[in-house]
Amino acid sequence: MRLFGQLRPVIGVVHLLPLPGSPRARDLEEVRRRALADAKALRGVHAMIVENYGDAPFFPDRVEPHVVACMTAIACALPRPLGVNVLRNDARAALAVALAAGADFIRVNVHTGVMHTDQGTIEGRAFETLRMRAALGAKALVFADVLVKHASGGGDPASAARDAAYRGLADALLVTGARTGAPPDPERLRLVKRAVPDRPVLAASGLAPENLPLFAEADGFIVGTALKKGGRTGNPVDPRRVREFLRAWKGLEKR
Repeated sequence: MRLFGQLRPVIGVVHLLPLPGSPRARDLEEVRRRALADAKALRGVHAMIVENYGDAPFFPDRVEPHVVACMTAIACALPRPLGVNVLRNDARAALAVALAAGADFIRVNVHTGVMHTDQGTIEGRAFETLRMRAALGAKALVFADVLVKHASGGGDPASAARDAAYRGLADALLVTGARTGAPPDPERLRLVKRAVPDRPVLAASGLAPENLPLFAEADGFIVGTALKKGGRTGNPVDPRRVREFLRAWKGLEKR
């Protein structure tokens, strides 16, 4: 399946430094400069996704208005195709940013079902997200996690995937490991692919050049930590690591 005109695209992550108002807040201009530098270093990827990674501990659902404003200002300056993830689970805010910035997709960590997280119990609000998208006339696709990382519960992967796709009407599904930087279980990826054969299924955490062949069935890859200096999530993007990952991706495509 093609996404953004590409078979199995590589989507690089722009992890924002802590935004104003968060516990470790940085100056907004510093946040913007880092985001633009990371986007430049991600040269060669097929799309990007921006998220307020530095804002931990996260709001479980609704973020404050200034978060939406700051993320919109930064998203408007980033290359396309572009996705938006407003942590921990504010799909309405992500849609608002995507609409204003002309972004192509949003990521929703808990789109359907219920997950127990470090922010407490989070319930999916697909009914609200899809109605808001329709009311706004927004074009952004919904990329929904299946049993998202840093969480427990939610049942079996196949059932959760079918619910997200066919009851929550997600446009694409994401499979992750247990935490940031941890790879998915390849068998879980296969289960989700079989459960929803008509939706793109992306591997979305813990990917690296050496383990990429394990996820050859994926319809795309969201890559963050492996592209950072020293392989640390909070560090700037390392252009050398980006090139190494893209070489591995090209080798996978040739196979």
